[in-house]
Order: sequence, then structure tokens, then C-alpha cells
Amino acid sequence: MTWQLRRCAVSVPSNIAEGHGRKSTAEFLRFLGIAQGSLCELQTQVEIAKNLGYLSSTTFEDLYEASREIERMQSSLVAKLQRGKVQRGKVAEWQSSKV
Repeated sequence: MTWQLRRCAVSVPSNIAEGHGRKSTAEFLRFLGIAQGSLCELQTQVEIAKNLGYLSSTTFEDLYEASREIERMQSSLVAKLQRGKVQRGKVAEWQSSKV
């Protein structure tokens, strides 16, 4: 289970970075979608870990809420890219302002 959690956690920022390095906004959006899928997988793995007794309820709540915040930031970025409100060169600046 630890391996699965780590794989999901690494996959989210890796797909965002890879998508940002692509040539088009459409490709970036595709990789953001893959990152979203990995984030959902991570949320599921965290819930399974709690149900199996590997995580306390407090730890689960903290991790789940952090993942939901990342989900909200990603959704906001996707919406802005789709509306053309964020220039591709400004994405790194936008992301670092959210940290």
C-alpha cells in the first residue's frame, strides 16, 4: 500500500510538469486530466488505508483535506487555461503563488 500511495503522490506533480513542458495548451490540459486521475487514486488509497486501520482519523482528515485543496487548485488552473485567462508562460508563476 505504501508503494501505491507514493506512486500516486509522485504522479500528480510529475504529470503537471510533463504537461507544462509540452507544446500546446491542449496537451497541457490532457496531462492535467491525468494528474487529476492520479489525485483521485491517491484519495482512494488514503481512504482504504484509514479503513484498514493504517491511518488515524485525524491523519486521514488532514491528508484528505490537503488533497482536496490540490484538487481545487488544479480545477481552477484547468478552468483558467480553458478560458485563456492564464498564459502558458505564466503558469509556473501562478502555481508558485498558490504554495
